[in-house]
Amino acid sequence: MRNRERFALLLPVRCILFLLIFVAGATIVGKKVGDISNWWSVIASIVNILLVAALVLLARRSGGSYRELIRYEKGRTTKKQIVKMVILVLVGGMSGMFLAGFICYGVIPYGAPMIIAPISPALAIINALILPVSTALAEDALYLGCGVNGIRNKYAAVIVPAFFFALQHCFIPTLFDVKYIIYRFLSFLPLTIVLCMDYQKKRDPVPIMVGHALIDVATAMQIIATSLIPGFYEKMCSL
Repeated sequence: MRNRERFALLLPVRCILFLLIFVAGATIVGKKVGDISNWWSVIASIVNILLVAALVLLARRSGGSYRELIRYEKGRTTKKQIVKMVILVLVGGMSGMFLAGFICYGVIPYGAPMIIAPISPALAIINALILPVSTALAEDALYLGCGVNGIRNKYAAVIVPAFFFALQHCFIPTLFDVKYIIYRFLSFLPLTIVLCMDYQKKRDPVPIMVGHALIDVATAMQIIATSLIPGFYEKMCSL
């Protein structure tokens, strides 16, 4: 694939897009940015789909394909590798979130309540089918395919993509609260470093994508619950 190094320039794109979308969206509806934070999952799905389409197009123009971008090879991944990565992602993700919550808020376990805030029930169900798959395809292609594969320096190829991989979560949803931004960044940074290191070593995106998708399945299921069950969101927030 030609000009692979240029793909790394795309790493900040999700941070910029989410920041602009939430600010513009809040301005259009005449509300504060925090007041539309419950729509983050729908916005994320839309951005994911657009990003995947853009990466497919860019890969083709560079003489390759999306599969080549992420270095996917059919049949190379074993079930054991997937199980190990799923456990790593789930444990690492939850541990990072709880540790960051303790550092920033002095509470264990802590989870940002707006992440599972209710939306339209029908939309919550539809988005639960879209969010996990689209997030894995978009984020892992960007930060692993464009980042790890696009940066030549061994150490920068892990640190830079992992940094932006974690940073994007500070704007999904966007809240202009320093403590929240630090919390979100610290929640994901340890895991994104591990994922970038694993991918750099094995160049196999499948286990990471599966583990990544399952995390978002869990989140989507919680959004469905808060959207369908009256009082469930308030109960979760009080825990």
